[in-house]
Amino acid sequence: MMTATTQREESTAAGGDRLLLAIELGRRQWKLGFTRQRGQQIGRRTLLTEAWDRLPEEMAAAKKRLGLSPEAPVTSGYEAGRDGFWIHRYLVGMGGDNLVVDSSSIEVNRRARRAKTDALDLTKLLSMLRRQVSGETKVWRVVHIPSAQDDERRQPHRELWALKRDRTRITNRITGLLATVGIYLTVDAKLLTRLDRLRQWNGNPIPATLRERVVREWEKVVLFTTQIQALERARRLELRQQGDASVALVRRLVPLRGIGPQTAWLFVTELFAWRQFRNRRDVGGLTGLVGTPYRRGRLNHEQGISTAGNKRVRSRAIQVAWSWLIDQQQRALTQWYTERFARGGPVARKIGIVAVARRVVIDLGRYLDAGVIPEGAVFTDHAVATNASGG
Repeated sequence: MMTATTQREESTAAGGDRLLLAIELGRRQWKLGFTRQRGQQIGRRTLLTEAWDRLPEEMAAAKKRLGLSPEAPVTSGYEAGRDGFWIHRYLVGMGGDNLVVDSSSIEVNRRARRAKTDALDLTKLLSMLRRQVSGETKVWRVVHIPSAQDDERRQPHRELWALKRDRTRITNRITGLLATVGIYLTVDAKLLTRLDRLRQWNGNPIPATLRERVVREWEKVVLFTTQIQALERARRLELRQQGDASVALVRRLVPLRGIGPQTAWLFVTELFAWRQFRNRRDVGGLTGLVGTPYRRGRLNHEQGISTAGNKRVRSRAIQVAWSWLIDQQQRALTQWYTERFARGGPVARKIGIVAVARRVVIDLGRYLDAGVIPEGAVFTDHAVATNASGG
């Protein structure tokens, strides 16, 4: 009978060993860490970011130094971040296995003061990669990678998000500039026509330098507005003319009262088009709309929602939840909120609306995946909803 020691030796034989590669990504250079699956001293290399195409050479040299066959399989990993997923597609295209890891799931030393260097981070990443390859579960959370097409589809609404945020920042700046001379007004499309008639606190016209600055700031608002309108027109045109699976999902969401085209696009491209949810906990974890209980000994309190995951989806889900209470008043979910939270204080209403937002996202996912219409949901005319300009 074969002993456990013999089994372990056979499983780690040179023929079955693999190269482990951890990459610590930086703006100017990458730190590479190499080792074998069965354990060996870590080899480190530094690669300039613009020389990323030398990665196959570094991997081949590492196999040679570690005594691995040139055909030995490779498992690599790096933390999700600014560089996105093109590195993952590049590594997979070379025939290796790659893991993109959620940075917040990597365990860290809990001391008040802990050393942190690229070398230490690389060593930690490599050791956890070895544990993952060895079969240990729940070492960290691996990011689900969208296809290149799904990744591309997320750009328009993300650009819209950024443009609207920047436009709001500038209009707030204009409001603040006028407030410095005692002028309080709402910035709207008629600002320039009203500018010459405005008077500061002492009855004098706006100073010339301040007026010129306000005009320049308003030109930025006009530019952003033009770009926003162009993007929204393109999305409406795509919704009418395109016929792929993602657009079909958007069309199914738009007729729901309280869900506009922009919201439908965001939910589909960020969540429902390419992610697979096993249960409600997956949905809550991705949106960050889950509680973070603290239970230790006699201590038992709630620390609030986790705010992890996709902040765009979480923000829009909260907005949809508030409008849901108005547009979907016949829904059991709305009635539940009204009975339990509506008469409470601000804190109670905030807790309730988070619960509504999480449930709305879950119900929308079931509706798109299994065709289960949310109980009591109200639909609008499809044509009207499709031609709407906002969500």
